[in-house]
Amino acid sequence: MPKQPTVVITGATSGLGQLVAVQLAERGYALVLTARSEERAAATRTIIEARQPAANIRFVYGDLSLMQDVNRVGAEIAAACPSIDVLLNNAGIHAFEPRTTAEGLPEMMAVNYLAPWLLTHRLETSLRSAGKARVVNVASEASRRHGVLRLPGDLTDTAAFTARSSSPVYGKTKLLNIMFTAELARQWAGSGITVNALNPGFNVTGLGRELRFASVIERILKIVRLGDPRRGAEIITRLIVDPHYGTVTGGYFNVGTGKSIVPVSPGGDEAMQRRLWADTRELLGEILGENRD
Repeated sequence: MPKQPTVVITGATSGLGQLVAVQLAERGYALVLTARSEERAAATRTIIEARQPAANIRFVYGDLSLMQDVNRVGAEIAAACPSIDVLLNNAGIHAFEPRTTAEGLPEMMAVNYLAPWLLTHRLETSLRSAGKARVVNVASEASRRHGVLRLPGDLTDTAAFTARSSSPVYGKTKLLNIMFTAELARQWAGSGITVNALNPGFNVTGLGRELRFASVIERILKIVRLGDPRRGAEIITRLIVDPHYGTVTGGYFNVGTGKSIVPVSPGGDEAMQRRLWADTRELLGEILGENRD
């Protein structure tokens, strides 16, 4: 009997992550889902089991804005899952006001970029054990409005911003996802693990829930059939199950067509990708107390 493939999904209790979890459960995947809220996890379980009553679902709880929590979540998942076939780094936020985490990090940078970087590395052994595995990172064409990239300062920049000026901050985190994807693909070349990013397009999900009148806007967009999240979920699922994307690595692919996208500068700059890698490793080492003289 063939082994049931295992997928780890962050941000699976709403939006695109929840839709993809349902689709993969229907395809026979064992689901390992991160969550902050037991209530939302229970609601997600109900939704998935309504479509796939025999679904194999495990929840691991943690706050992905805190690197210590990400570290623990990664350790728990690795201990429970010695072999992981797919890691989907989907969790993300678009904050419309600045917030600093208890570890002194800007919240959007912590959740959108640093958490996936750290979780991916904590699950490396389990991914390698699968023989052939995929890491899929949800990026965005919002990366094209990233402002000016300044390393390593941007990783810890807690400067104030307004709702209007939040877009470049969000876009920068997505640019870093694309750069991380390319560098990780090089670092793990020959491992049997492919690493790819995608643009899910415009989707009506909970991402903009902090906006005033967000619920009204969401209802209007649904009425006029704009921002259907099923399109975004479709490209994510395609990168996970389509044989073609199991043979390419380091790519960035578009919603709808599934074709490759050339990232905005400096997203494709190998020297900047390597610098980002080194700066990120140094910062996370400091936060986790792993740097040694």
